[in-house]
Amino acid sequence: MNDDELMAGVRATFQILDPVPAAVLAAARASIAWRAPAARLAELEHDRGGRAAGVRGGPARTLTFTCPDATVEIEVSPDGRFREIHGRLVPSAAALVEVRHRDLPPGGITARTEPAGMFWLPRVPAGLVSLILRLDDGTSVVTSWIRL
Repeated sequence: MNDDELMAGVRATFQILDPVPAAVLAAARASIAWRAPAARLAELEHDRGGRAAGVRGGPARTLTFTCPDATVEIEVSPDGRFREIHGRLVPSAAALVEVRHRDLPPGGITARTEPAGMFWLPRVPAGLVSLILRLDDGTSVVTSWIRL
């Protein structure tokens, strides 16, 4: 028996005894559609919970993502079983903002930034979420994944 035959036997055993769940395979396949290799990664710098005055639905959570040339600030508020995201791109720029979530198709929830860099994303499902901001100059900024 050579190494290839041994590995084939091990693979077959795991497929029978401990198969990969269908949801995991579906998420892995869907992640290919979310790829943005040229995008700048804005990593989570601050995550502040708390209650914002005048926000309906309970306490708001404020998150700040940074990369060398941009900052993405968002405030997440509960809205029933969904989340509502109000955000700002700094420095302000024209961009299409898209929510990346395993239960949403690419382009499922999008918004355009206003002249001041502000945007609003309603009815975002709870779970792991990332935002991709496709700037009109052809560049992109993608936030790290967070659980909402």
